[in-house]
Amino acid sequence: MDLKGRNFLTLKDFTPEEIGYLIDLAAKLKKDKKNGITGNSLKGKNIALLFEKPSTRTRCAFTIGCIDEGGHPEYLGKDDIQLGHKESVEDTARVLGRMFDGIEFRGFSHKNVEKLAKYSGVPVWNGLTDEYHPTQILADFLTLTEQFGKLKGLNFVFVGDGRNNMANSLMIGCAKMGVNFTCLSPESLRPDEKLITQCKEYAETSGAKLAFTENVEEAVKDADCIYTDVWVSMGEEEKSAERMELLRPYQVNRTMVEMTGKDTTVVMHCLPAVKGNEITEDVFEEHAEVIFDEAENRMHTIKAVMVATLGE
Repeated sequence: MDLKGRNFLTLKDFTPEEIGYLIDLAAKLKKDKKNGITGNSLKGKNIALLFEKPSTRTRCAFTIGCIDEGGHPEYLGKDDIQLGHKESVEDTARVLGRMFDGIEFRGFSHKNVEKLAKYSGVPVWNGLTDEYHPTQILADFLTLTEQFGKLKGLNFVFVGDGRNNMANSLMIGCAKMGVNFTCLSPESLRPDEKLITQCKEYAETSGAKLAFTENVEEAVKDADCIYTDVWVSMGEEEKSAERMELLRPYQVNRTMVEMTGKDTTVVMHCLPAVKGNEITEDVFEEHAEVIFDEAENRMHTIKAVMVATLGE
């Protein structure tokens, strides 16, 4: 499958077949790495890593993935370039596009990553914006495939702030790949109606079922995966007290996991976790193996995106 030259900004832009191809490629690259085999598909390529927001997994995944395939990653933090301040995003994009072969962006405004893609002339990859976090979804789907041997037909429950970039991206991914998606959140924190409508269209094609509820028992019954994220996203710290109050009933704890009625249910978290808030420490530790597989899989899936869109 030829994805050469494509941007990776949101899973909306990719077909189920293309998403499946990236997951399969990541699984192959992961197996190769475990066998001591790395590639040279990015040999001679220079990759700019733009970070407005700090990160452990995203930065490490892009850096190691790039080096494993023979490329050179250059980290540019918020103090290294003045993206949209001293210089417009459009002009920064045109400069970087002439010097680098690919650009990763992790920051706040999704419009910025779109401008980088429009003006740079090289593949641009979204390492996280306020609206979407597509590389995380590939890692999550690789992890689910490793756990269950499939994606289609799984029952997936997202618990927490349904308006955040993780809920948005998981809903898009599940709807496209035929995974039944339930958003368990207060009504005031449900995903945007326009996005829900779009995902319902994807679901009609894939056969996925989408549900939105405040009822914990109803949501998690028969769940194959319960997934949660921090209650307060980066940049929303001033809403901390209000969020904690709203989301306290949606903590992933032993009682919730038992409500699934299955002993095969996995619990996942995109990290970092605030144990004692969105998830209890005992449930986190019980599912730590899967959660840290998921963290490791960020590297293999990000490597797959770079190889597929830029690699020789």
